[in-house]
Amino acid sequence: MPSTESLRCSGPSILFLRCYLISSLSPGSIRLVLVAAGVASLSGLMLGYEIGITSGVLLQLRGLLSLSCREQELLVSSYLLGALLICLAGGHILDRYGRRCSLLLSAALVVGGSILLIAATSLIALTLGRVIVGMGTSLSGTGACLYIAEISPMERRGLLVTLYEFMLVVGVMLGFGCSYAFATLPYGWTYTFGLVIAPALLQIGVLVFLPPSPRFLVSQGKVEQARIVLARLRGGVQEHVEKELAAISTGLKEESEHSFLEVFSTKANLRSRLLTGVTLVFLQQATGQPNILSYASPLLRSVGFNSDAAATLASTGFGVVKVVGTIPAVLLVDSVGPKSFLCGGAVAMGISLLALGALTLQSHTNLTSLCKSHTIINHTHAPWDLNETSIGLENSDIYSTDLPYQWNSEESQRTNREDDGILESIGGRTYGGGSSLLKWASLISLLVYVAAFSISLGPMVYVVLSEIFPMGIRGRAVSVVSAVNWATNLLISMTFLTITEKIGVANMMFLYAAMSFVLLVFVIFCVPETKGRTLEEISKELAKK
Repeated sequence: MPSTESLRCSGPSILFLRCYLISSLSPGSIRLVLVAAGVASLSGLMLGYEIGITSGVLLQLRGLLSLSCREQELLVSSYLLGALLICLAGGHILDRYGRRCSLLLSAALVVGGSILLIAATSLIALTLGRVIVGMGTSLSGTGACLYIAEISPMERRGLLVTLYEFMLVVGVMLGFGCSYAFATLPYGWTYTFGLVIAPALLQIGVLVFLPPSPRFLVSQGKVEQARIVLARLRGGVQEHVEKELAAISTGLKEESEHSFLEVFSTKANLRSRLLTGVTLVFLQQATGQPNILSYASPLLRSVGFNSDAAATLASTGFGVVKVVGTIPAVLLVDSVGPKSFLCGGAVAMGISLLALGALTLQSHTNLTSLCKSHTIINHTHAPWDLNETSIGLENSDIYSTDLPYQWNSEESQRTNREDDGILESIGGRTYGGGSSLLKWASLISLLVYVAAFSISLGPMVYVVLSEIFPMGIRGRAVSVVSAVNWATNLLISMTFLTITEKIGVANMMFLYAAMSFVLLVFVIFCVPETKGRTLEEISKELAKK
C-alpha cells in the first residue's frame, strides 16, 4: 500500500514543492525549511510591492500636491536612495548581527517607514518615509536570499532561492493592482502605503521562532549551536550534518584568505570579471525598466488613457506580465542558459521600444502630459481650515506642502470625467488625445518590453553574477555590483522626467532601444557561456582570459 506522502504527491497538488523536497528531507525538516524559506521570501513580496505602487501613488500625489517634475523625481528616487544607503552598510549588518536579525530589523524599518508615510503631512515627510522603506526592503532582500541559501539543502537550494524572485514579481503585480483598487478612494494613497505593514508584521512574528543561519553561527564560533540547527533542518541525519558542517567551515576559511581589495586586482582576472558584472547591471538599468515601472501610470496617461484610474488599471498588466514572464525563465534557465535568455530578451526589448517610440511620435505625446496632473484644480479642505482651497499647478513648495486630508472623491472623479473630453493645446500642437488604436498599440509594446525584461535581464543578471566570481570572494564582489546597481537606478530615476522634458518621450524610448542593442553586443562578446559548466570550470576559464 502506498504511503500517505506518496498519495499526496500523486496527481495535481498545490503541495508540489513539498513533494519535490521529500527525497532529501524528513517531513519535520520539510515543514521547517519551507516555513523558513516562505517567511524570508516575504521580503521579496514587500520589495516588489513597493516597486509596483510607485507609479500609481505618484499619479495620485502629483495632483494633490501639484508636484513639479523635480519633486516627482525626488519622491520616486527617495526609495532608491534608501536602498543605496543601506546597501553600503548592509554587509556589516548582515555579518555582525546575522541574517535572521537583519530580516527582523528590515521588517521593522518597513513598518516604521510605512507608518510615517500614512501620517505624512508634507512632501518632506513622504520622502523620508520612502527612504526608510527603501532601506528596509533593500536590506531584507539581501538578507532573505542569504538566509534561504544557507538553510536549504544543497540539492534544492536553487529552487528555494528562486522562490524569492517569484514572490518579488508577485509583489509587483499586487502593487499595481492595489494602486488601481484605491485610485479613486479618499485617502487612497494611504491605504496603498499601509498594506505592506501586514506582511512585515507577519514576518517579524514568525522569524522570532525560526532558527538562525547555521553558517552565521559557525562564523561566530558557535559550532555546537550550528550542529543543533543543522540537525533540525536536515532531519537529524548525523552523517549529513557533520558533512555539511565541515563544508561550511572550509568555505568560511577560504573566504577569510581573501581581502576586499582583491576584488579590484588583476589576480585571476578579478578586475575584468567585476567590470563585466558592473556593466551588466548598468545596462540592466539603462535599458529603462526602472523608469517604465516607476512612471508606468503617468506614461500610459500620456498615450491616451484618459483618466488616472484607467492608466493605473492598464499598468496593472505590467505586474501580471512580470509574473508570467518569470516562470519560464526559472524553469528553463538550466537547459537554455542565461546567455541565450539575455540575447533574446535584448532583441525583444529593443524592437518593442522602437515600436513604442514610433507610436509615441504618432500620438504626439509630450512631457507635459507625463509630468503634470491632468486635473487642473483639486478642491480640498485642510483640517485646520473650513474654507475650500485650491491647489494650482504652480504653487508647489517642497518644504511646506501640506497634504489635503479631506480629499473629495466625488469632486475629483467629476473633474477627471470633465478632463477626459479635454485636449490640451500647447504651442499650436495637441496633446493627450490619440486614437484608440495607437493607445492600445502603445500598451502592447510596453507589455512586450516588460515581458522581455522579465524573462531575461530580470532574473538572468543575478544568475550570471553568481557564476562569474570565485567562491572565496563572491560575496564581496556581488556587494560592490549591487551598490553600483542601486546607484545607477537612483541616477536614472532622478533624471528621467528632466531629460524627457528636454528630448521628448519618443527620443527617450529610442535611447532605451539603443541601449538594448548595446546590451546585445555586450552579452555576445563579453558574457561567458555558463550552461552545462560547473562553477569551478567557469572560474578557471575566466581566470585565463
